[in-house]
Amino acid sequence: MKRKLRSGLSASLLAVAACVALHSPYSLAARDAQTILKETCQGCHTPEANNALSRISHQRKTPEGWLMSIARMQTMHGLQISDEDRRTLVKYLADTQGLAPSETDGVRYAMERRLNTVEKFDDQTSQMCGRCHSGARVALQRRPAQEWERLVNFHLGQWPSLEYQALARDRDWFDIARKDMVPLLAKRYPLDNPAWKKWLGTAPKSEALVGDWSFSGHLPGKGELAGVMSVTADGNDTFKVSVKGQYADGSPFNGDGSAILYTGYEWRGNVTIDGVTMRQVFAAQGNALQGRMFEAEHDERGLDFVAAKQGSSRLLAVQPGYLKAGSETEVTLIGTGLIGSGLAGKPNFGKGVDVVEVVSQSPEQIKVKLKAAANAQPGVRAVSVGSLKGPQLSVYNKIDAVKVVPEFSVARIGEGGGSTPKVQGRFDAEAWGKGADGKPYRIGVFPAQWKVEAFDDRAKEDEDVKFAGTMQADSGVFTPGDAGPNPARKMSTNNAGNLKVIAAVDDAGKSLTGEGHMIVTVQRWNNPPIP
Repeated sequence: MKRKLRSGLSASLLAVAACVALHSPYSLAARDAQTILKETCQGCHTPEANNALSRISHQRKTPEGWLMSIARMQTMHGLQISDEDRRTLVKYLADTQGLAPSETDGVRYAMERRLNTVEKFDDQTSQMCGRCHSGARVALQRRPAQEWERLVNFHLGQWPSLEYQALARDRDWFDIARKDMVPLLAKRYPLDNPAWKKWLGTAPKSEALVGDWSFSGHLPGKGELAGVMSVTADGNDTFKVSVKGQYADGSPFNGDGSAILYTGYEWRGNVTIDGVTMRQVFAAQGNALQGRMFEAEHDERGLDFVAAKQGSSRLLAVQPGYLKAGSETEVTLIGTGLIGSGLAGKPNFGKGVDVVEVVSQSPEQIKVKLKAAANAQPGVRAVSVGSLKGPQLSVYNKIDAVKVVPEFSVARIGEGGGSTPKVQGRFDAEAWGKGADGKPYRIGVFPAQWKVEAFDDRAKEDEDVKFAGTMQADSGVFTPGDAGPNPARKMSTNNAGNLKVIAAVDDAGKSLTGEGHMIVTVQRWNNPPIP
């Protein structure tokens, strides 16, 4: 690509610009992708047979992956490219050299910004690759062996101190990377994959996404929500989006924005909800959308999202998803096509659970009053409405254990006169029971009282509880302290800390507690689209 320096544009600004570009529809007036490739990229990437270009044509990536490649050309090679051209190029490359849905299975958490995910890769991949960035970043690429080897060479050339870092200086990193990792990655993540070729031939048209979508969600620290998202066409693979919903406590969840579809299924949206801009990272599969929405400025403030298109029939969720034996409660079924032909009769919640009253019903929601028999067996029941099945209801007679979710998390100090925001810790308290077979099962998320304590003796000695931040007792939201040196701390160190997160759940007057672990650390200086 042409090496023209874009002066004054820092890596962090590029990352922000790239993220905005990814979630924004591109202009039809922008240059076409082939022209951009020829005039902007061909200066460095040489033409090959079949209209291919060196390096570029031998990789497949997610939209975020292609964005990061272009941003790297800007920061490391002085590429000058307009925002419009970058959007056009990412769209083209993601559509023609992307990943099939099956190729993103198990690693979508990185694109969805689930930054407290504990990854599970083999030891060698974790040590050789995952010590500097997520293993998911590797798993969301496809290359032939030659390109994987070039990536190894790039790493060592760009970061020559790499071999002197932890988990590298104790081994022959370069030799292991070339001789062991390259063949492994080429086999595990090959450029040529029948799944991708099949997807190119069967990917649905974006028009299939136009319509109304019934959705269900859960935001840690706030609770469950439901509503309808309306999608209208706004160009080539682009949409206008309107959201109308509410949380279980009655507070609104309303807004509008825009979205774009990459690769036939990768939905990326920018939606302003009650004055706050949120990103949408969903996978569109048939009449279903699933993924995560999160605040543009605070990706830790995000909610799980699942939706079904109206006109189809699907049962998405039961809110709340639990009921105590011998008690009555009101629950809401969320979905589409919940009343109509073939769905006559009351919803079924399994053995020992009776529908006392159907309070209200519509194609998107059915609200019912349930009663569980006093002798109802503890465990999970399948829920159905006529022929529709899907979510589950947990019946319990007592809570056996409480788990803090996430079990391990990272929060970050920030602000304090600087521009880098704080990264909160946000937690749920999961109640677990024991079924009739003695095996544990998840009951659901319960209200809890929250606090933090020193994780170990060193944290106690350093008074981490006093300085690291504040936990909201009723919500499980932890706000870290300010960045920068703190004169009140020993040696004027910063407000980092090592904390236990403790949730106390009340079960009929008995308090049960669960514990998690939270590291409060320094600012997030490098925040790429894929961590």
